[in-house]
Order: sequence, then C-alpha cells, then structure tokens
Amino acid sequence: MPVRPKVSIGMPVYNREPYIRAVLDAVLGQTYTDFELIISDNASTDKTEAICREYAARDSRIRYVRNATNLGLAGNYNSVFRQAVGEYFRWVAGDDLCAPESLAACVEVLDRQPDVVLCYPKTGIIDAEGNYQGRYDDNLHLIDERPSERFIRAFRQIGLVNIHFGLMRTRILAQTCLYHPGPGGDYAFIYELALYGKFVEIPRELFYRRLHAGSSWMISKTSVKAIQEYLDPGRAGHNWYWWPLYGQFVGACMRPPLPLMERLRALSFLVRFMVSSRDVLMFELVHSQRRQKVVPVSLSGQK
Repeated sequence: MPVRPKVSIGMPVYNREPYIRAVLDAVLGQTYTDFELIISDNASTDKTEAICREYAARDSRIRYVRNATNLGLAGNYNSVFRQAVGEYFRWVAGDDLCAPESLAACVEVLDRQPDVVLCYPKTGIIDAEGNYQGRYDDNLHLIDERPSERFIRAFRQIGLVNIHFGLMRTRILAQTCLYHPGPGGDYAFIYELALYGKFVEIPRELFYRRLHAGSSWMISKTSVKAIQEYLDPGRAGHNWYWWPLYGQFVGACMRPPLPLMERLRALSFLVRFMVSSRDVLMFELVHSQRRQKVVPVSLSGQK
C-alpha cells in the first residue's frame, strides 16, 4: 500500500507549454520532498500533455490526469483538490514559480501552529518572460482571534488573490465552497477560509506570480463574459457580476460553524458594504443585458 504523502500539490493546467517545464522544475526542486503532485490537464491542445507525461515518467510523485473536456478554471481547480490525499494541500498554477524552500517553510508553520489554516510567503511579480517586476504586498497576515475580524480584514485588505497558492489544511479546505464558477469566486473562497482559522505570512519572498496576457488576472480586466468563459465555459454568456458576487460572500458567512454573534457581525459588515455599493448594484440591475466591463478591484479599492 503506498505511503500517504504529507502534502498534496494540485496543478490545474491548460495550454501552458511556454511555462510548464520551469514550473515543474520548481516544484520538483523543493527542499521538502514528502509530497504528491497531481496534474489536472484541462484538455490542453498544445504540448502541455506531452511535457507533463515526460516528467511523470521519471518521477513517481507525479500523477497526471487529463480531463476529457475543458472544465473551466474553477472546475479544474476543484477537481484536482478532490483527488488529494495529503494532510496539507497547495495549488500551483501552470505558470507561476516558487523558491526551493517555499514548501518547507509553509509546512513548518502548519506543523507548529494548529490554529493556522493557511500559510503563504511574500509574493514577487514576474512577467511572461520571467523578468522580475517587483514585490507585491498581499497584506493578509490574519492572526486575530475573532473569526469575524479576520473576515472583515480580509475583505478590506485583499487585492491580487495570491494567497490561494499558499499551503492549506486539507480537512478545512474540504469544508469550504472551494472555487465558485462565477467571477470573484476566489475572493469568496478566501473570505470563507478566514472564518475557519488564521492566515500566516512568511516574511520572505518565496512565491513568484506570473502576470501575462493569458493569466486569469489579465483576462478579468476585459469583460464579465470573458472571465466567466475562462472560469466555466458552460455558464458563459451573461453580464452579471456584483449581485452573484455578493451572493457568494453571504454564502461564505453562512457555511462555517460560527458562534451566532460572530456570524451576525460578519453579515452586518457585508450589509453595510452592500449599502455603500448601492449605486453599482442598481446600475447592474438596470443595465444587466448590456455588455459590462469587469473592474477587478479589491473591495478595499486597490487595483
């Protein structure tokens, strides 16, 4: 019977031929080696499959799975998580990079602090060619004791959602909504996870987010239709953004097992924010049939 690895790394990929070798080399070069790597290929049409199979043939820690059809980004992220068996879990995109000690540093924190549900390192931004563009401050070191306070701080401080590439506890992750197939589903996922436990930031730059024309962040700057098709091709074609997004946020408050006052405090904050956003909500109701641009801002107003 195979030994259960401590860490499961899920790599959802789709047409990442230009980047996938560098990503696989970075993952397999981690100083912490007790992991399985599950590659979920979303029916790629380039050489991604051949490259992944080549690596799987020479490293027994890799399990390559090819989807028969494109599940969309959200479906593929959720699918690869459901195949994980490790105590801890981490998503790795098919174009981002990480330093060799990144995984070891995160494992050490989760081993030592049982109330931490997510650990992530500081982020550096790279471009399509891998050129360093500078540090990005995620600002989500959330160690407040009150779940509602972690929820509120995450809501106010989130920008680029880099921390979903941190290391998480598998059993906690399994209780969340995972990735909702609508735009902004990664925000809702992080807000919900914050209600389950603390987030710890490692004060070292060990993760490198690649921003390029085909990345989800850049696609989200075009239109609701474009990002919806990227997330879930089966739901493409509508222009709703803000109302479904707030629905996800309410769901994030309702699922975790919270004391009543903590749940009410988080919901009260959401209601106040919705009131302050009434203009955009009313605009979407009136103009929902028109083509709208997604404005991918964090809810604190950061771009």
